[in-house]
Amino acid sequence: MNAQRFIEANTKYATNFEPIEFSGPRGRGIMIVTCMDPRVHPYEQLGLQRGECGIVRNAAGSAKDALKSLVTANYQFGCKEFAVFHHSDCRARTFTTENIRETIKKAWPGRDDIAEIVDNMHWPTFTDVEASVKADVKFLVENPLVLPGTKISGWVYDDKTGKASVLNKHSTCDCLDQSPLDFPNRRRRSSRRPDARM
Repeated sequence: MNAQRFIEANTKYATNFEPIEFSGPRGRGIMIVTCMDPRVHPYEQLGLQRGECGIVRNAAGSAKDALKSLVTANYQFGCKEFAVFHHSDCRARTFTTENIRETIKKAWPGRDDIAEIVDNMHWPTFTDVEASVKADVKFLVENPLVLPGTKISGWVYDDKTGKASVLNKHSTCDCLDQSPLDFPNRRRRSSRRPDARM
């Protein structure tokens, strides 16, 4: 358990702590979606200061799994920019949804209730990190819950070099037939039903 270590570290941290008052979107007004991998640290890797942006972390940095948080920032706090930030050595490249399902089922033999739950769950896995970023950007650009005018960028962080490469600087959510960058087949949101599930 790390509890005692956390207590000691927090006591030291709080000694010279300077609070930041919450006042809606701060600094750059951006939300970053990234992986839960502790090697990924957008504040350091993108030159951000504490309080300059919001960060949503989950397995693989999935935009679909982050949608509730992004929509909250979009509507409640006026955030108008999202960045999808995946990394080259993501462990999500090494397993599949079926692998995870079987691992959980083996941990709970004979538990049909748990088997039913995991059979209805999907984990964000991929083999091509650039393709995963583009797919997540596309999901947000086309999603009817994301406010028009929201700027969305896609990034890949290289775990070996420390460099972050931008795949697209800004795709903009709007209701136009004309589509930016890699998404020429996008249509008006009113004419299709993209996956807006949370």
